[in-house]
Amino acid sequence: MIEYPEYIQKVIGEFSKLPGVGYKTAVRLTMYMLNKEMKDVLDFCDSIKKCKEDLKYCKKCNNFSENDICSICEDVGRDRRVICIVQDVKDIYAFEKTRNYRGLYYVLHGLISPIKGVSVEDLKIDLLVKRVEEEKINEVILATSPTLEGEATSIYISKLFPKEQKLTRLAYGVPLGSDLEYVDEITLSRALDFRQSIQ
Repeated sequence: MIEYPEYIQKVIGEFSKLPGVGYKTAVRLTMYMLNKEMKDVLDFCDSIKKCKEDLKYCKKCNNFSENDICSICEDVGRDRRVICIVQDVKDIYAFEKTRNYRGLYYVLHGLISPIKGVSVEDLKIDLLVKRVEEEKINEVILATSPTLEGEATSIYISKLFPKEQKLTRLAYGVPLGSDLEYVDEITLSRALDFRQSIQ
């Protein structure tokens, strides 16, 4: 069996490390890059390099930012009484697409997971608690994913605040158009917990 040259194999291997990218997709991406003009390849590499070199974490919310404070935290039009706790930066943009949330955010950059070696200290939760106290946040929205790690992280965070602090959790339930037999246990359990009255 003929194998790709060593340099190509190395690039395929690097693409394969990306989440959701299997071997065939990695080969396609590699061939795509090899067929591009050198300028395009260098521009692509330079974009990634600039992100790694110039982006930093916002000192208030841990969002990626070119400055010490990100544009969301600096936006005076935001509701500064509400903060939404999310797992990753990409979750911020999911909320922003809805155009329905105008509060602040705090990014954990992960979830508590002893199996994956992610501890409470790794998530900088102490900074979150300090911010909520200092800025007198009225409502803390726990918007971690509905997984065991997401639930464990939300429960842990909720226990750090006094009882008078308003804490809310995203409502999770059965997606529209889905068959109940294909819905996982956690989602179905959540749907029951947050069922609504219809009369």
